Amino acid sequence: MKHVVVISGAPGTGKTTVRNYLTDQYKMAKILTHTTRPKRLGEEDGRDYYFESEESFAQNHYLEFVDYDDKKYGSSVEGLHRAWEQNDWAVIVLDSQGACSYLEQMPAETLVLYLKTADQQKQLQRLESRGDSAALIKKRLASQEAQRDLKLPQALEQQAHSMVNDDWEQTKHFLAAWLTQVGWQPETTEESVGE
Repeated sequence: MKHVVVISGAPGTGKTTVRNYLTDQYKMAKILTHTTRPKRLGEEDGRDYYFESEESFAQNHYLEFVDYDDKKYGSSVEGLHRAWEQNDWAVIVLDSQGACSYLEQMPAETLVLYLKTADQQKQLQRLESRGDSAALIKKRLASQEAQRDLKLPQALEQQAHSMVNDDWEQTKHFLAAWLTQVGWQPETTEESVGE
């Protein structure tokens, strides 16, 4: 059976770090999001996002999309299937609205992981370490979407698994326990069979 792990939470809760850990440690396939925002330093098209113009963005088939801070973000059906070609377990970072869309459209395949932090200073430090300006960080944290994602939405309360992501070692233990609980198993490859 195919699965998609949707990681959600407010800005600075470590969603990208957890997503990268699941792709590196558990070999989950990363679903790339389409966006009209400009690239950040070090980002690459087709590796971090599909960077789109307004025109090209409109040509994709989306499971969800959102206008966030005057930019468009969306994940496409095509992107999900490309990820599932690599692995039956795929992972994506979405806002809570996007997580709700996935659950509505694919309830059997979708697992929502909601991240939060007990320390707002840690949230701020994480955002600053990405190289965003103080003005942009302040604007982002004050946005309607960021304020909404500070709390687990009622629509996700029954389905989402919440975790505090303040201590990385604890986070790794939680992820291992949670993945076992939801049925994750390493894929058996021909190489591993012969070892």
